[in-house]
Amino acid sequence: MNLRITVITVCRNSVDTIERTFASVLNQHYLPYEYIVIDGASNDGTLGMILKYQRLFEAKNVLFQYVSEPDKGLYDAMNKGIVKATGEFLIFMNAG
Repeated sequence: MNLRITVITVCRNSVDTIERTFASVLNQHYLPYEYIVIDGASNDGTLGMILKYQRLFEAKNVLFQYVSEPDKGLYDAMNKGIVKATGEFLIFMNAG
């Protein structure tokens, strides 16, 4: 029996580092897992990177969700991810 794992990344203005994180999560072989990205309304191109990788995750049949909106800080963003999570286990993976 495989239990679903939820990987959550919170970020803001992380275009220079988040691609490495996406590649790492995408290369995981354990399935099923879901990936949730909570972006704090970045203005540096991070959203474009999220959209690029969304297609790659979906092609691998990984449930991918993202939110890009202002938040009240790191813990608020983490809590948004927790609310969206459907996995039995949660992992927070920092951007970069």
